[in-house]
Formats: sequence, C-alpha cells, structure tokens
Amino acid sequence: MELQALPSRIGQVRRIVSAQLRYWHLDPLIDRAALGVTELLTNVHQHAEPDKVCTVEIELLLDRLTVSVRDHDPRLPEVRDADASATCGRGLAMVAAMSESWGVRPDGESGKVVWFTLAAPSPAVTLPPCPPYGAVTEAPVRGAPLGAVG
Repeated sequence: MELQALPSRIGQVRRIVSAQLRYWHLDPLIDRAALGVTELLTNVHQHAEPDKVCTVEIELLLDRLTVSVRDHDPRLPEVRDADASATCGRGLAMVAAMSESWGVRPDGESGKVVWFTLAAPSPAVTLPPCPPYGAVTEAPVRGAPLGAVG
C-alpha cells in the first residue's frame, strides 16, 4: 500500500497489518510486526526527503513474514547507539532486537527499502491436503479399472 508517512496514517497501517496477520492466522506476530512497521514509518516521517510518500509491503513465504517500507530518499539509515531512556534514535535498534533479521537496500537511484523478517509458525495458513502424486483425482468411469479416468 502506498501512503504519506504522517502520524495520522501510521495507526491505520498498524490496523491493516494486524488485520492481514489475523487473516493469515499469524496472531502471535501481530505485536512485533505492528511495532516494526510503526518504527519504519516513523523514520520515513522524520527523516525521508524529498517527500514522505512510501510503500508498505507484507509478504508471507513459507515460514517467513517480511515487512518492508520503500521510500524516495536514497540515504541509508544507520543504527544509532542511543541510551535506553532516549525518546528518539532507537527505532532501528528496536527493529533489530525484535526481528529475526532486518536490512536496508538501495532502490534504484532515488530510494531505499528497509525491511525486517519474523519467523512464522508453521503452517501459517491451513491449506487443503493435496492428493498423493498419481492418485485418482476424478471419479472413475463406471466399469473402468481402478485408477483409470474417462
């Protein structure tokens, strides 16, 4: 989803991410994913130039949830050494501490993507069982040998 990283929108994005994770039956990840996306969007709001437009993506592949935020500022963020009681400057350190992995990569000549991953409990979404390879998936034709399909 594309949005302006404004304080009024960050709460909306948290609710959207939370709803999607509930839909995927990933309730145990909601708090950490919401915290991480809040920190990344706050960084865009406070630091990104020339604008505050960004794109938030969440992706579930196998047992890994990836949350990423893309903006139009090519400057790469750095983790700061901030005191535990500091009121700012701890966002990326918090993302690093609560995620399985995180990183940043340039996105073209004028932007970057900051992302983090969380381990997803398996299976995240219950899928219907697949029939074994070579199994009959259609009803056999009356009078045909077992395994033959009409």
